[in-house]
Amino acid sequence: MNAPLLPPALDAIRAHEAEMVAIRQQIHGNPELAYEEHATSDLVAERLARWGWEVHRGLAGTGVVGTLRAGTSTRRIGLRADMDALPIA
Repeated sequence: MNAPLLPPALDAIRAHEAEMVAIRQQIHGNPELAYEEHATSDLVAERLARWGWEVHRGLAGTGVVGTLRAGTSTRRIGLRADMDALPIA
């Protein structure tokens, strides 16, 4: 990463820290198994849309894809994350 970009990026992350913690607590407090994570999918899609992301839903039922466009660049970065819980007996 370009060193001059790091401090502003960290400041932007810190500005959203409380919201991110609240989202994590909500997701972890309401675990959903694979392909049943409807509330989690709704939460993620709603937040991405609120933050200005282009949101696509319905992939494999509960999947969410968010696209953030900036300027005219054609460069892309991919990030994948699981949203499902593991069953614990």
